[in-house]
Amino acid sequence: MRTTFLRWTAIFGILAVIFGAFGAHFLESQLGPSRVETFNTGVRYQFYHTLALFLLAILIQLDGWRFTLLRWAGYCFIIGVITFSGSLYLLSTSPMTGLEVKWLGPITPLGGTFFIGGWLLLLLCTFKKTN
Repeated sequence: MRTTFLRWTAIFGILAVIFGAFGAHFLESQLGPSRVETFNTGVRYQFYHTLALFLLAILIQLDGWRFTLLRWAGYCFIIGVITFSGSLYLLSTSPMTGLEVKWLGPITPLGGTFFIGGWLLLLLCTFKKTN
C-alpha cells in the first residue's frame, strides 16, 4: 500500500511541476486570464493532495496507522486529483485543443467530493482505537 501511494505521489508531483510550468510559461500567452486561473487551480489542488498522499504513505508505515479508512482516504485523494484537477486541465485548455469537454463540468465537483471524503476518512481514523 505504501509503495502504491508513493508511486502515485511521484507521478502526481512530477505532473504538477510540469503542468505548473506549462501554465506559467505557455498558457498565459494562449488563453485568457480566467482560463489560466482555472488551470492553476487544478495545479494547486493537485500539489496539495500530492503532499497529503505522501503523508498518508508515511502514516501507513507507523504503528497504529494501518487502518482501512486511511487507505481509502488515499484512494479518495487519487481519484480526486484525476477527476478534479484533470477536468479543470481539460476544461481550461479546450479552446486550444478543440476538444468538446463541456460534459466534464459536473465531474469537477465530484472530484472535490472525493477530496472532502479523503479528509473526512483521515479525520475518522483519529477516532479509531489502536491495539
